[in-house]
Amino acid sequence: MDKISYQITLYISTFAIMAIIANISIADTLTAKESDPKVMEWMQGFPPADDKLIMQPDANYFSFPKLRWSVCHLREFLPTKVISRGLGAPIPLEYAPPAEFADLRQEIDAIEFMPMNSEQPMTWEHSLYANYTDGLLIIHKNKVVYERYFGCLEEDGKHAAMSMTKSITGLLAEILIAENKLDETALVKELIPEIGNSAFANATVRQVMNMTTGVKYSENYADPSADIWVYSAAASPLPKPDDYQGPNGYLEYLQQVQGEGKHGSEFHYKTINSDMLGWIVSRVAGKSVTQLSSELLWRSMGAEQDAYQTVDGKGVPFAGGGLTAGLRDLGRIGLLMLNEGQVNGKQLFSPQVVKKIRQGADKNKFGDRFPTLKNASYKSQWWVLHNEHEAFAARGVHGQTIYIDPTAEMVLVRFASYPKAQNGFIDPTSLPAYDAVAKYLMNHD
Repeated sequence: MDKISYQITLYISTFAIMAIIANISIADTLTAKESDPKVMEWMQGFPPADDKLIMQPDANYFSFPKLRWSVCHLREFLPTKVISRGLGAPIPLEYAPPAEFADLRQEIDAIEFMPMNSEQPMTWEHSLYANYTDGLLIIHKNKVVYERYFGCLEEDGKHAAMSMTKSITGLLAEILIAENKLDETALVKELIPEIGNSAFANATVRQVMNMTTGVKYSENYADPSADIWVYSAAASPLPKPDDYQGPNGYLEYLQQVQGEGKHGSEFHYKTINSDMLGWIVSRVAGKSVTQLSSELLWRSMGAEQDAYQTVDGKGVPFAGGGLTAGLRDLGRIGLLMLNEGQVNGKQLFSPQVVKKIRQGADKNKFGDRFPTLKNASYKSQWWVLHNEHEAFAARGVHGQTIYIDPTAEMVLVRFASYPKAQNGFIDPTSLPAYDAVAKYLMNHD
């Protein structure tokens, strides 16, 4: 097999690449109900029928509609490292009383809102199916007021977080900065001398965090020689062919990144920044990002489930998109962000961490590449909307989000498996829906 064929057919370990398979035009796309994994009968039976198997190393396990099963089963395809919650009892989430919870479910499902660029209203419940929702949790004033599961996700299940992983990596970095363990003004080469002549060498930690580095990284999926394919081949945990001569693993790839543009001038959403940041926080802390997530977040916040993160062939966690976790535990992450690092009266990290993220970054550097996120900015791997409610969010392809609305005192977490990767297809219904439910909850008090 030649190098290019290998790169294209081999498992693509970054979720941005797995997602491109799902972007291929699908005639007569199945609805959310029609593509439900239970309806499709994926991997059911002992053994499953041959036409119902979803396996590795088949390159299409993340194509629609198979992805609707795969997002809940990534560790069956890939090696992972655990993010341990420890052995202590979880800190329970507080729920609205049962009768009130049931009433709220009906009332929220019936909320109507107007999608972007539409004259036809939509109900909240309709939007869940329109966006191929797998799980939805809403917390208001520290109480769970809405929780539903669909598709592959059960109450005790876990789901791929995709690029919401980046926000966890950014949060770890901000915590280390607040603890004076990481200098955001330091150059990458000062912390990682072996970065060598990579374009990252002269970028500051803050530029990496905010993705304003001037690094060359093409995600033109139609070009088999684009940087993303080289990165994917390097990151794959599967055995390399004997004639493979490219970089081996995330870190080797980062050492050969070329420059493009000027550091600090513009925001460009490039996943390699997140993996560079993962290397930085691991170096200064002397621990992997999975260990740090366990110690600083999962154990401390009283998570109810372990999470896990995919790794490359050398065991380096994918800091840009490898996280899989439970819905409620990402709700706990959202609560930490809403409550500025506090859980049950205990301060897990400095309030300044969240305050810095919420301030956002220079909106002039954000540009107009995300038309559904006008007036937004990107700070510490979090999306800051700068809207009426000062909302900010973690976001991942196919519809993943932790949406924090400080004004409404609301945290919303959604897992989804929308057929197309880009959230720009989902935002026109999702963002107005979030705003509508936030205003409903504020008026419900």
